[in-house]
Amino acid sequence: MKFRTEIDLKPSLLKVGYDTPVMLTGSCFAEEIGKHFCNGKMKALINPFGVLYNPLSTLRSLELIMDAEKFTGDDLYHFDNKYLSFYHDTSFSSRDSSESLKKINRSLADANRFLSGASFLFISFGTAWVYRWKEDNRVVANCHKIPAARFTRQLLKPEDIISGWLSLIEKLENFNTRLNIVFTVSPVRHLKDGAHGNQLSKSTLLLAIDRLMSLNNKLSYFPSYEIMLDELRDYRFYGKDMVHPSETAVDYLWEKFKDYYFTDHTRTIYERLLKITEATKHIITGNDSEDNAKFSKTMLGKIGSLLRDYPGIDLTEEEKYFKNLLKK
Repeated sequence: MKFRTEIDLKPSLLKVGYDTPVMLTGSCFAEEIGKHFCNGKMKALINPFGVLYNPLSTLRSLELIMDAEKFTGDDLYHFDNKYLSFYHDTSFSSRDSSESLKKINRSLADANRFLSGASFLFISFGTAWVYRWKEDNRVVANCHKIPAARFTRQLLKPEDIISGWLSLIEKLENFNTRLNIVFTVSPVRHLKDGAHGNQLSKSTLLLAIDRLMSLNNKLSYFPSYEIMLDELRDYRFYGKDMVHPSETAVDYLWEKFKDYYFTDHTRTIYERLLKITEATKHIITGNDSEDNAKFSKTMLGKIGSLLRDYPGIDLTEEEKYFKNLLKK
């Protein structure tokens, strides 16, 4: 007997590997999946504007990345002794405007360069609820703890998303002709919008993506929201806040992602690399230099073996870590 429904997910014809740079952008779910890419030393750039929850802010960030026009002091807003950008999350804010601009423009230049050579762009939509800055009606990526009275709140309609994204997708395809664009809807529940409001929001995002895909057959979709809803339909798969997927749930979604996008060859490399990167987190107890040396030599041997098989992978930091450990 089966006690749950499973999403029928046949392996994708598009394959992610160590020779396919991947940009992930959008909600915090993009960050969670992106961490797994980084743990396996894959070529990935995650949220160059920080976490962006709504599709219009994500759209605007990609426009700005392609334009690559530097931000100036006029693009910042000063509040609570900090300079901030309404296009970015709080990680780019600073008490010093020049420091904020430095972070923003460095990330912008890196993202422009990365996107121009990327093979995949994974876009995670979090919510269809947006906040508009009353002074000019623009949609903000983050309210930065500015009083709510300064914003108006709005639930987007599918058409509000579709029209802008159709134009953006055309620009992206011209900017990078080999770019594969993949959408997903974040499984994170936005219960601050209310249970009903969250469902309306997710439905809006799904309808918009479905329409975009019907208008452009090059686009694709990964069903992270559906997997969470159907295969992991239990509160034990949520964190303590009952909003975010638990670590176990994210790991499960990552396994599904690998099954869908990885070849057996890529999976083998990834698993070998993961053993090395995870070993750098190994806590050495006691003062047994002989054990430390043995452990370090074993890991350096694995690094050497992997680099002989796949010389293009950068394991400089890991090699340095174990060589330093060997000296202790």
